Amino acid sequence: MLKIRLKRYGRKKYAIYRIIVIDSRKRRDGKALEELGIYNPITKETKINIQRIETRIATGAQVSSTVKNLIKKIKQS
Repeated sequence: MLKIRLKRYGRKKYAIYRIIVIDSRKRRDGKALEELGIYNPITKETKINIQRIETRIATGAQVSSTVKNLIKKIKQS
């Protein structure tokens, strides 16, 4: 099963996350099938490709709760 979730990168105590599509059995920072956006919690910067996420959800990908909340915030604003 495919999951849409966050992948951590950046330096120590300055995390930046990529929103990725990955097999649910892979580890958090494993090789992604596709990158769909980025999220920087320090500057609150978010760039998400909503169309690709909706396409992946339509084909059966599950969304993590954190990514679901980010998508909801983007759609409200």
